[in-house]
Amino acid sequence: QLQASGGGLVQAGGSLRLSCAASGGTFNGYGGWFRQAQGKEREFVAQISWSGGTTYYADSVKGRFTISRDNAKNTMYLQLNILKPEDTAVYYCAIKYVSGSYYQAPAYRYWGQGTLVTVSS
Repeated sequence: QLQASGGGLVQAGGSLRLSCAASGGTFNGYGGWFRQAQGKEREFVAQISWSGGTTYYADSVKGRFTISRDNAKNTMYLQLNILKPEDTAVYYCAIKYVSGSYYQAPAYRYWGQGTLVTVSS
């Protein structure tokens, strides 16, 4: 019910835009992006409220990544700018319906399948 796309191979300093398309009535909640690098735990990247008026970012991506959503299209986005090799990971989109705990993966009910972002140095 969540389909992430837009990943790929990019050089350091480059940009990508990830998309997350929702279906089946799952989109009316808080949207989040997480990432998991090989051999590491899944980590929070960003969250956006239903209205889009409130966002949160991990310190490691603040100022470089931007989360947004288009509720009319049931789609959420993550704009990745000034990419670094340490941003290499599988990126997952997710939806939750409770406030708070925005950085905790178990709070999210629905997950996309992930899209791989590889940043070369």
